[in-house]
Amino acid sequence: MRNTIRKTALLLGGLLFVIGVSVITSVAIAGFSVVRAEQSGTSAEAKDQPYVVEYYYKAKWGHADEFLALFKKNHYPVLKKEIELGRMLKVSMVSPRLHTTEDGRWDFRVTIVFKNAAVANDNFDSAALLKQLYPDQETYKREEQRRFEILDAHWDLPIKDVDLEAR
Repeated sequence: MRNTIRKTALLLGGLLFVIGVSVITSVAIAGFSVVRAEQSGTSAEAKDQPYVVEYYYKAKWGHADEFLALFKKNHYPVLKKEIELGRMLKVSMVSPRLHTTEDGRWDFRVTIVFKNAAVANDNFDSAALLKQLYPDQETYKREEQRRFEILDAHWDLPIKDVDLEAR
């Protein structure tokens, strides 16, 4: 009799274990499917959303005007061409009206609105574009080198909107 009770208990315990594992697995798979569906919906929406990156430039003291002149001459035309190609939607530049501490100082912030995140991160090869816009490649390269020599710092910051109305 004890053997029968013991066997029944082992069978029931094993059966409960199998049922428990099955339930946990089913819940995990269902939850994963829901998460994947939500992620793919978000990804699909994000593919078509503009992607914004802010580029900060901190020129060495006394070189901000030179930096701006070189930027306008050698880099801005490339950015405008990328707008024409449909890769970017908008390019703008601002500078602070007042000064800040040296640690927080930046001289120019260029904001680029890309068509989407994929375009912003696709490693676009601009070599042909640069040769078309700047046939004198030696001068172009020398001036671009100078543009970065006169910088103390440069950093890029992808940004996103925050919905203040969302709960």
